[in-house]
Amino acid sequence: MFRTIEDFVKSWEVESEFTLSVFSKITDAKLEKKYAENIRSLGRLAWHVTQTLTELTSKLDLTIMDELENKPIPKSISEISEIYKKYSQQLIQAIQKEWKDEDLFVIINLYGENWERTRVLSMLINHQIHHRGQMTVIMRLLDLSVPGIYGPSKEEWSNYGVEPQE
Repeated sequence: MFRTIEDFVKSWEVESEFTLSVFSKITDAKLEKKYAENIRSLGRLAWHVTQTLTELTSKLDLTIMDELENKPIPKSISEISEIYKKYSQQLIQAIQKEWKDEDLFVIINLYGENWERTRVLSMLINHQIHHRGQMTVIMRLLDLSVPGIYGPSKEEWSNYGVEPQE
C-alpha cells in the first residue's frame, strides 16, 4: 500500500523495467507457442499485462476509455513492449497530474468491491509480478533464457563466478 504518489511511481518504474526485461527475452518465434493446451502463450500473458494498464486506468477514471480492450495480440514482442512502455508512462503521468497524495485513499468500486485507490495500485504491481512469474516458467519450458529480477537467474550466476545450483 502506498502513502504517496511518489512512492508508487518509484515502485512502478522499477517493476515495469523488470517486466520489460522479461519481455526482452521472449522471441517472436515463441510468442504464440503453447507449452500445453491449458497454459497461456507468452504472447497472451504479455498482452494481458499490457491490456491491464488501460483497463485499470479507465476504471480509476484516469482515462476516458479502455483503448486496448478487445484488441488482438500483436504479432511481435517488440510491438507489445512498445505499447506497454507507452501506457506505463501514461499511467504515471495521469496519476501525477490528476491525483494528490490524499486521493490515494479515495474508495472506488472495482469489480463489485470497494477498494482504496492505493490498494488498486498495489494490486496492479502485484498482478504484473504474478504474470512475470508465469512467463518465466513458460520461458524455461520453451528453452528461452530468463533474466534475473530479484536476484541472478541460472544463466547469470556465472557473472558472479558461481556455478548455478541444480
